[in-house]
Amino acid sequence: MKVLTLYQYKLLSDHEQYDLLFTQGDFLDMVIAGNSRFAVYALFKFFVEVEYINKENKIIALKSFVTGEIMDKYTDLNL
Repeated sequence: MKVLTLYQYKLLSDHEQYDLLFTQGDFLDMVIAGNSRFAVYALFKFFVEVEYINKENKIIALKSFVTGEIMDKYTDLNL
């Protein structure tokens, strides 16, 4: 498969996004906050965060990004 840009990835259907993420993405880290679990993956040249509800182990959100506040929760920096 060719490399997709973040914009091209966001244009895909939800099913296609999940399929690419879970077959080609590299798991990086997980954070638990309240009733949610957040997992971040590297895919092509960007990141994708998946939010799960702990009780149901159900995916409720998928966010793709290059950098920014979302990535801050995965760092050990206390600035």
